[in-house]
Amino acid sequence: MMIQGFKNKLIKTQGVQGLARGLASAAAATPSPRTYGGLKDQDRIFTNVYGRYDFKLKGALKRGDWYKTKEIIHKGEDWILKEIKDSGLRGRGGAGFPSGLKWSFMGKSSPGRKRYLVINADEGEPGTCKDREILRHEPHKLVEGCLLAGRAMLANAAYIYIRGEFVQEANNVQTAIDEAYKAGLIGKNACESGYDFDVYLVRGAGAYICGEETALIESIEGKQGKPRLKPPFPADTGLFGCPTTVSNVETVAVAPTILRRGGSWFAGFGAPRNSGTKLFCISGHVNNPCTVEEEMSIPLRELLERHCGGIRGGWDNLLAIIPGGSSVPLLPKHDCEVAAMDFDSLRDLQSGLGTAAVIVMDKSVDIVAAIARLSAFYRHESCGQCTPCREGTTWLDNMMTRFVAGNGHVDEINQLMELTKQIEGNTICALGDAAAWPVQGLIRHFRPELERRLKSGDRDAVLKDIYVPNNYSVTF
Repeated sequence: MMIQGFKNKLIKTQGVQGLARGLASAAAATPSPRTYGGLKDQDRIFTNVYGRYDFKLKGALKRGDWYKTKEIIHKGEDWILKEIKDSGLRGRGGAGFPSGLKWSFMGKSSPGRKRYLVINADEGEPGTCKDREILRHEPHKLVEGCLLAGRAMLANAAYIYIRGEFVQEANNVQTAIDEAYKAGLIGKNACESGYDFDVYLVRGAGAYICGEETALIESIEGKQGKPRLKPPFPADTGLFGCPTTVSNVETVAVAPTILRRGGSWFAGFGAPRNSGTKLFCISGHVNNPCTVEEEMSIPLRELLERHCGGIRGGWDNLLAIIPGGSSVPLLPKHDCEVAAMDFDSLRDLQSGLGTAAVIVMDKSVDIVAAIARLSAFYRHESCGQCTPCREGTTWLDNMMTRFVAGNGHVDEINQLMELTKQIEGNTICALGDAAAWPVQGLIRHFRPELERRLKSGDRDAVLKDIYVPNNYSVTF
């Protein structure tokens, strides 16, 4: 209506030529929509992610690490928290919670109590391979990030909990810690700032469940890695009963660069509420699998074609993509064409950014068998503490295994969906959700494939698996 009124007014006052000039001026004044992607080299935070240069202190100093760290510490916790909040940084471990807000939870309460920062380096999500590149090639970014994040939280020490299988990564991180101590960058009077801060490395034993923050804390304390009931939350009662904040490797490693360049610089990348740059790890059926740092909100298709050489066999050969690690629902080809790689866009498509581990599957993949393999993984990794997860993951695995072979009835698809709903949201931690969501995505987008397989299945094979007591001899 407003455009029509504008047209009528121009016609009355200036005639047809005036209308043409007015519409041209209005079109020129309309800004073109913002596009995302194509991160420039000077804007990259992780400049040694491929290990082309020295990972030790000498090489790190050349790349700008530990620059003006003392000045940043002296600016105080309030300034650091404000810059992190202004940057719009959200957790890079999967949940996407605002980092500045999370780091402020411990506050300044309980004076005299020890406070801890715990780094979750237990990267066990299938398809995820970003944090290990930081640990292996950029360990000083993480150690410096621990110091500055710890200063924001008034923490006394950081514990880096690293996955047990990461041997080289653990060795490189320990080397970086030792060098930082020797150079006076951490420890007593860190960076000659008057602030005391220690960093410790703890090796896990390969349990996926220890990626959950409270299970991780239990493991550091020498207990079984099983999640705790909340409340109390770690910010009040965490490691050794003291206030604790658990944060992801990438989240902490980007903090020094944000504080040096300013929160507004980081906020200039990506769509609103999805700020910054991000490490994306792409695997599967692409021509060049890789881990790459890119701007948030880059279109999924552009990410694959710009950095991975496209889909094996061309875009038309694409079947589905898991955009954020094994625990998020898959996206079929038509959704992949419009998806942007950020939290909000993928949420709107009923999936999630997760760890930004992009798993690409072309049309050669048996999609039912692929999701069944994930169900087997989550059954194996469940700690067994919660009944819905312990029993539910077992049922999911058993049913999906039958479905792969075509042993089942079409009506069981609805039963399978109902089973996932009984697991989802009913467990202490998110492992139950992680087990349910891939199956939900399969049913949502590939139900016809499930129905075709079950309808063509061998009924005799299904009946063969049914238990019948020896004394049961009813005949018709």
